[in-house]
Amino acid sequence: MYLLFPLLFLHVSAQRWTLFDEKLKPTREGRVRLVGDLPSSGRVEVYHDGQWGSVCDDGWEMAEAQVVCRQLGFPGAISATAGGQYGEGSGPIWLDDISCKGSENSLSDCFFKGWGVTDCTHKEDAGVVCKTGKNMSSNHQLSVDNSLGLSEDLGVLFDSGDGCDFSIYVRDLSEDAELTYCMHSFILMVYPKLNITHDSKNFIVDVSQTCHPHVPAFLRYLYTRQIDVSITSAQCLHQLAHIFGVKKLMEDVGRVFTLLIPKDNSFQTQVSMYEYGIRTGDHVLQENILQYLSWNCEFLVSSPVWSTLSFHMMDALLLRSDLVVNDEAFLLEALEGWIQDKGDAVSTEQQASLLNHIRFLLIPVDKLYDLLYTSSILRKNHEKLYLTGILKGFQFNALPFSKIRRQMNNISDEYRPRIYTADEWTVFINDTTVNHQYNHYYGQNNRIQTLSTPVHSSAIFRDQKVQWQAQVFLSFQECSNYGFTCDSIPVARFFLYSNMYDYSRTLRYNNRLILGCKNVNNVFHVQDFKNDMAVIPNNSSMGLPNPCPDDYNFRFVVRPEYI
Repeated sequence: MYLLFPLLFLHVSAQRWTLFDEKLKPTREGRVRLVGDLPSSGRVEVYHDGQWGSVCDDGWEMAEAQVVCRQLGFPGAISATAGGQYGEGSGPIWLDDISCKGSENSLSDCFFKGWGVTDCTHKEDAGVVCKTGKNMSSNHQLSVDNSLGLSEDLGVLFDSGDGCDFSIYVRDLSEDAELTYCMHSFILMVYPKLNITHDSKNFIVDVSQTCHPHVPAFLRYLYTRQIDVSITSAQCLHQLAHIFGVKKLMEDVGRVFTLLIPKDNSFQTQVSMYEYGIRTGDHVLQENILQYLSWNCEFLVSSPVWSTLSFHMMDALLLRSDLVVNDEAFLLEALEGWIQDKGDAVSTEQQASLLNHIRFLLIPVDKLYDLLYTSSILRKNHEKLYLTGILKGFQFNALPFSKIRRQMNNISDEYRPRIYTADEWTVFINDTTVNHQYNHYYGQNNRIQTLSTPVHSSAIFRDQKVQWQAQVFLSFQECSNYGFTCDSIPVARFFLYSNMYDYSRTLRYNNRLILGCKNVNNVFHVQDFKNDMAVIPNNSSMGLPNPCPDDYNFRFVVRPEYI
């Protein structure tokens, strides 16, 4: 599922305000619309060179239909129709022999012959039927109430329109249709971002037509501070709240976005939502997205979206310690690939600032040595930076931490691990089936695993091992069988099973439990252990919904840290 944010514009007096960055000029070029009886189906038309035109059905399949529907803000396509099923257009036929991968942001990004180059007639006009969102668990609804004692009479006042003295015109930039709402200027004056005065009589909101059905509920919220938010309305309400400067509603609506975050394994939705959060200043939304992408960093790196990440998004990711990656060398290699893909779009100074986020001290020592001979970025622009990091890495691996620490100033993150999932630090438990007949005295329990790890990742401790035991209990009886009481299930236990030496004055273990889907690249929850135990939250208490409640796995990660 993809989430695409349509363009919103607000006119106040003669000024135009745009939701997008100032460098991105508003344009209708390449926009699409559906011509038919329903907003979710119809003949596909594209705007080019000042007029609307149709699309030939040669090569018109589901991949192309998916792009159109997502471009219009729908979750996806149900079918691609051909042969002028939704009537014949009368303008130009702009696109022919179009071929999409299905991941494009707009139909005009796909391959086609050229604008207006065609051998078709309007009897071959293409159409689509889009999903309306009912399959997206649209019954998930959040009731927002920030009324703080406001009288419901204000809602009645909005409904009746009595005494209204201010007009709001709602339009779509690509359509002639216009909606008019009569409101009360004294209500709008509460919102300083609108700059409404006693002399103001009206303003125009140009907003995508897909958002028009949600405008009345939003305007009524301005009176009552009450509104019901669903997955299908959240995007539009959040954008309207941003335009009107209603920050509290933005934060409340943003909680609904968390239901969307795990839905798209291509990561395009999440990246779009993060950039949208940057533009709207929604820090909660930004953090939720960054956390999810951090947990799924291994999969993000291998996706086509990785090379498209912006500099500021990459910078924010690399600062985090909750990145789930194989090891720090893996992360450096991924960053080097991103830098090479960006080319001149990222300056040498920006490259250096990102490379400074790499924790060279935690790169495995054998891979640290290999960097001298394998890194093209090192040889090209940043030799001094790499050599400094490599030297620190060798020192970290060869000297007692008590000696190194005296020379460190404000670089605490350099020696603190992220969540490294290399085989020597990780154990999986995939069995989530309860066996009610199981007796823990007999047979083998697939939900009990042992793991041997080095005491620490530095070379000083590589040959000294500690033993861990990972356990997952799915029933209260299983907990009882092992001599303790579970307040809820499932529950995970991870503890030192064998330790020949006492390292408590030097080391601590901030281990993590990762919950992921078995058959899909998706991590939906990461948590720490308290007293060796981790109680798995349910969907109502989990930050993100569990997209695979009956088919997930447990990954136990050892994280040694100097103290």
